[in-house]
Parts: sequence; C-alpha cells; structure tokens
Amino acid sequence: MTQRPTVADGTPFVHVARQPIFDSTGDVVAYELLFRGRMDAVDAEARDSYATSQVMVNTFTEFGVDEVVGDRICFINLTREFLVGELPLPFAPDQMVLEVLETVAVDDDVVKGVATLVESGYRIALDDFVLGSGHERLLAYASYLKLDLLSGDLSHLDQIVELCRAWPGIQIVAEGIETPDLLKLCDSYGFELRQGYVLSRPQTLTTVSLSPSRLRQLELIGVLSAPETDIERVREIVTGDPALTIRVLRASNSAMVAPQTRISSIRQAIVMLGLDQIRQWAMLMAVADAADATEAQMIEVLTHARLCVNLAPTFDVDPDGAFVAGLVAAVAPILGMSPTTLAHHLPLEADIAAALSRGVGPYGRLLRTVEVYQRGDLAELAATYTGADLTGKMIEAMRWARIS
Repeated sequence: MTQRPTVADGTPFVHVARQPIFDSTGDVVAYELLFRGRMDAVDAEARDSYATSQVMVNTFTEFGVDEVVGDRICFINLTREFLVGELPLPFAPDQMVLEVLETVAVDDDVVKGVATLVESGYRIALDDFVLGSGHERLLAYASYLKLDLLSGDLSHLDQIVELCRAWPGIQIVAEGIETPDLLKLCDSYGFELRQGYVLSRPQTLTTVSLSPSRLRQLELIGVLSAPETDIERVREIVTGDPALTIRVLRASNSAMVAPQTRISSIRQAIVMLGLDQIRQWAMLMAVADAADATEAQMIEVLTHARLCVNLAPTFDVDPDGAFVAGLVAAVAPILGMSPTTLAHHLPLEADIAAALSRGVGPYGRLLRTVEVYQRGDLAELAATYTGADLTGKMIEAMRWARIS
C-alpha cells in the first residue's frame, strides 16, 4: 500500500473528496465521496476495496460524517467485496447510498448481496450505467441510476431513459456535466439529479490522522471474534491505543448511531456502538490503514490520560471520565486542533466538554493541574494541587503507558 503523506513529526495526513450532487433547482441534495491519496490529487487514483475502505474510515472516524456531508446523503462507491458481504459496512443505512461500480461483474452472488443490502435499508445506485452490461439485473433494487453524459455512449440514451422510467422508484443522476449544453440536455430529459464540473468540482478535505497500531487492531479483531466477547478486554485494547479511542468516539458520534447520547467513558461508547459494529470498524481499519502513528506520540498521550486517572480521586471525578478528558486534551494538538474544537466533534458529557473548552469544573481543574505539572510550573502547581505523591503517580502513568 502507498505510504500516507506526513507532516514533519511523522503524523500522517488523510483525505477524502466530496463532489456535490444537485437537484433540478440547483440545490445540493447529496455528496459523492471519493478517494484521494494526496491533497493535490484531482482524480481518485484508485477505486478498489482499499480506496473504499479508506473513504469510509476517514469519513466516519477521522473527520466525522457530520463534518463531511452535514445532514445530506452521501454516495459511496462499492466494489464486489462489499456487495457480497466479504467486507463489512459498519454504518447504518439512513444517510448512505451505495454505488455499484460499472466494473463489477453482476452474477448471482452480487444480485443476492444487493438484495440483502436493500432489505437492510440501504439505497443502491448503479454507477455509469451501460445498456447490455448485465447491470439491468439490478434495476429492481436500485434507487438511483447514474449516466455519464461526458464519456458515455449517448446513442442509446433514449432507450436507457425509457428503460429506467419503467421503474418509478429510480431517479436518474446525470454525471460528467462539463458544458452548458449537457446541462440543457439534463433539462430536456427531466433528469432529477445532476453532477459535474460545470456545477461544482470535487473538494478535497484534509486532516491530520493518528493511525491505530496494526497489532492493536488485529488483537481487537481476535477478541471480538471469540465465541464470548469480554467487553472489559475490548475496553482495555481500545483505551490502550489513543487512535483507536478517538475513532471509537467519533464513530459513536455518528448521527446514525445515537444523535442525542452524550458519553462519559470509553466503555459507554463501546456499548453504544455495539460489539458487532466495533468488530466491523476494526476489520475495515485493518484494510484501510497504510501507516502507524509514532510510538512516542502514543506513549505521551497515554501517559497524560493515565495521570488524569491517577488524580481523579483528588478532584472527585470519575476515573473513566478523567481518562477521556485527558486523552482528548493530549490528542488535540497532535491533530492540529484545539481541545475545544475536538471536543465539539465528540459526543462528550457536558462537564467533560466544558472542561476541555473552558477549563471549568472539577475536570477542568484536573486538566489544568496535569498541564502545569508537565510544564514544570511549580508555583502554579502549588495553587492547583494539594494532594500527595504526584511524582509517584506520574511514574506509574509512564509505566502503564509503556506496557499498554
């Protein structure tokens, strides 16, 4: 796999591109999500299972789907492996449209897989539909049919439109609209949805990523694949890797999981997502991740979070909440964010979020104490901490971080 571009300290960038899909009045109603290996890439460069896995992982666990598409639906290209169930779809169907790529050979297994996805509530789009390609077998399951007006063969356009209109539940998405004449063609045929450069080019979104340890991912998959899963062991593995922790928090923040639920512990986030979805995300991450985060960064973040846990009784706060607060505070600068910004994108309980954004409350005092201790400001530390053996608690945190 191609190594991700990195910033100076070795932390990788991740990218996802989105191209708007408009209705006939010019309103954006959806986005197609596209793979980008580089920030300056203008084309997908890859449309295989690795590319699809990266788009999913980046959208849901690096950015957060609400940041990428808001409340609009998103179209994601799927390869055969996803359609027949060999690779998982670890998200609910509400906001998603699954595009069957034109390169997929439609056989009985694909038809069966698509039927199962539709029964589960997913909507299907047939990408770059070509008459006689065999994709006619999927028309009964499709909600959208995409026609390439720029590169496609338009000699059979009337026949394709007539065939499509025989299925009232299908909307036509005209793509490749790069000239005003093609836009007029959409109007003349009454195509419901439109996509192309004359309307809007794809926009590449970029953020800094912390990639989970491959060993942790494989360990997590193994534990989750056991006949009887120990949820406490799952929690230990997730909390032992800051990148996994942030990804679980972001996945649990998906509007398709539990939009009104705020969490105060990693265990709560795991329970809310469910072990099946955690397993599916872990499998998808193993396919998608091309680089590991630096060990030094992980140890620093874990030490910070563990020290917060060790000091939790002094500040009369929940140790699980202290771990979450400490981890988010330590991860934010590595991701190029403020704790306020990162907390805004995570489903944290109000007191933890307030501590991260405004430094208030007992969690805020805890975070401030850890910050001034690690900075070596003894004068301010004396004003914020009245407990004993802070050095011993720090040594224990460092030891725990190195063996986690």
